[in-house]
Amino acid sequence: MAKKVLVIEDDKDIRDAVTLALEDEGYVVVSSDNARILKQLNEHAPDVILLDNWLTDWSSDANGQQISRGLKNDPATSHIPVIIVSAVSNIAEVAEAGLADGYLKKPFDLNDLAAVVKKYA
Repeated sequence: MAKKVLVIEDDKDIRDAVTLALEDEGYVVVSSDNARILKQLNEHAPDVILLDNWLTDWSSDANGQQISRGLKNDPATSHIPVIIVSAVSNIAEVAEAGLADGYLKKPFDLNDLAAVVKKYA
C-alpha cells in the first residue's frame, strides 16, 4: 500500500511541484495551502507531513515550527514524522526547536525531496 504524504505549503507552484514529484515516486499526496487541514488529520492519516515554516494564511500566526511542536507534543500525533520546509538559513535550528524529525531547505532539488520523504515515510 502506498505511503501517504500530507503537504502543507501556501505557495501554489511549490505545492504543485512537490505533489507531482511525490506522486511520481508512488506516494499518495494530500495537499493544502494552510494548516487548517490538520483538523482532519485522523481522516487523512498521513505517514509523513511536509510543513512549510511560513504559512501566510494561518490565522493564529503560528509558524511551522510552532505547529510541528504542537503535533510532536500531542500523544495522538507525535508518531507522525514532520519535515519542516523553509528557506531560512538556520533551518536546522528551526526544525530542532519545533521537534521536527527532519527538514528541507528551499530551494531544493526534487531528488532531495524524494530522499527526505523516503527516509521518514
